[in-house]
Amino acid sequence: MGPRTADVSAPARLAGPEEGIGADELALATRNHGLPLEAMRYDITPPGLHYVLTHYDIPYVPQAGAWRLTVDGRVRRPLDLSLADLLSFPQVTTRVTLECAGNGRALLTPRPVSQPWLVEAVGTADWTGVPLWLLLAEAGVEPDAVDVVFTGADHGVERGVEQDYRRALPLAVATGGDPEVLVATTMNGAPLPPQHGRPLRLIVPGWYGMAHVKWLRSVTVSGTPFDGFQQTVAYRLRQTADEPGEPVTRIAPRALLVPPGFPDFMSRARTVRPGPVTLEGRAWSGQAPVAAVEVSADGGVSWEPADLEPATPRNRWAWRSWRTTWLATPGDRDLAARAVDTDGRVQPLGQRWNRGGFANNAVRWVRVVCADTVADGARPRS
Repeated sequence: MGPRTADVSAPARLAGPEEGIGADELALATRNHGLPLEAMRYDITPPGLHYVLTHYDIPYVPQAGAWRLTVDGRVRRPLDLSLADLLSFPQVTTRVTLECAGNGRALLTPRPVSQPWLVEAVGTADWTGVPLWLLLAEAGVEPDAVDVVFTGADHGVERGVEQDYRRALPLAVATGGDPEVLVATTMNGAPLPPQHGRPLRLIVPGWYGMAHVKWLRSVTVSGTPFDGFQQTVAYRLRQTADEPGEPVTRIAPRALLVPPGFPDFMSRARTVRPGPVTLEGRAWSGQAPVAAVEVSADGGVSWEPADLEPATPRNRWAWRSWRTTWLATPGDRDLAARAVDTDGRVQPLGQRWNRGGFANNAVRWVRVVCADTVADGARPRS
């Protein structure tokens, strides 16, 4: 018997004690980039700064106008739609914060070996497209429908399984109006860039990034629960390898701090001057809305409320800005922010471990040195 695709795909594993980031993880990190945290100052993330996670290759789409989207399965009137057909439907624009389900994975011990995210796997954009419920209404969903399955054009092998990237949503989510799922054609008012799904992608407000299938080519209504790899093997919350686990779905509340001051090149350690320092950042949740943001400048001994941007129904699924003033004094300080949602969920101080490193929303500390002098030669020359 000759080689098989499974032979090139390693099983999931945890990093050993003292094992550093490997060459395979570095290769993933060069392809999948996070948001520079200083770019949280933008209400809408420029596409090149928005986080990217691609499981396989970015499909080459030289002529977006030739792309077809099918809607089939348990429907009365299967659809075969061009991009022009999709643009003839009513268009909706929604501002949505996307976060990778594995955000924070590299901070876990033991570390699940995969894309080594710290906390930068996030971004916010204005997505425009056709509400999915309109397409499903046009096709006529059969009464026995259970799941809606979405297939992207990206193809590869993962843990020995050759596959197209496929995910599903329960019918109630796919046809619901809060949130309204979109088949998106534009990002921030322009056609989707290749890395963000050109020419079509799914947008599922409030859900982690694995649900937002890129390079979307088919929507299939199923009369049975979808049991594909990305649904029942990957993206499950497990403590052990042999348990079925719980599915990863909605984004847990999180607040992040725009790193204050200026950074060291290698360590990214921050330096500020004594006196009033503006602390600012963003907070978001795909569960209950964010109710408050608290900030600590003493390593968690005390927490003070920050000023939170007022909520707007139009931007329910987007991050909100927060701001406060900190009086810095010389010394080392650990700063952090944490979000509280309207259901009383508070970001935990410790990491919530699971084998995949998913849905981890622990508070992220930023070490800041408050210094009143500058090293010789460090001042810019006029």
